[in-house]
Amino acid sequence: MVQKSAALQAKAEVARIRAKQKARDTRRRVVFIAAAVLAALGLIAVVWAVLAGESKRVEGIEQAARLPIEGVTELPDAPAVHVESLSEPTPTAVEETVLPPASGEHDPVVQNCGIYTEPIASAKAVHSLEHGAVWITYRTGLDQRQIDALAALANARDYTLLSPMDALAAPVVLTAWGIQLEVDNASDPRVEPFLAKYVQGEQTPEPGAPCSGGFGDPA
Repeated sequence: MVQKSAALQAKAEVARIRAKQKARDTRRRVVFIAAAVLAALGLIAVVWAVLAGESKRVEGIEQAARLPIEGVTELPDAPAVHVESLSEPTPTAVEETVLPPASGEHDPVVQNCGIYTEPIASAKAVHSLEHGAVWITYRTGLDQRQIDALAALANARDYTLLSPMDALAAPVVLTAWGIQLEVDNASDPRVEPFLAKYVQGEQTPEPGAPCSGGFGDPA
């Protein structure tokens, strides 16, 4: 009888321990699920905030692009003529510095749009401008962080050229067909509105014509 009672007590103790463990496991699962849900909600909130912030930033850029951009120079519109074996156009001299050509006679072969780490042929780049590209040039020796920032902007849009230019009149110059803007650094707030306004902009003589299949092997 005593042995039977002890067995019953042991069985009851095992049941109690198992019930306690089950309750503990249930609490752990609830905590884990709750944490996962909160983490997911937090991630969703972060993603939503990032997307909302980016949407607002892009909207601001597009709004700025609809307005006149301070510092933009409208250059004389030279004839868009293809010339075989054209020698390099002479850059505009500005107190012993230069600016990229923005229109005029150019090579029949387009410069493939993209990012270049060495200077490119102006005669071919002007052909790209004729097709609606924006050519971002930066002064040779510019800080690498600024070059990386310009490369990110160029990568974000088709019909964009990026290349260094010796003796450039400003640290960074943006050129579209007949249009130019000089800025001191890549973070200038006018850079992105300029790209939004003039990549395939109204100034383009041949909108939609290719900026590939020509010359150059961009990065």
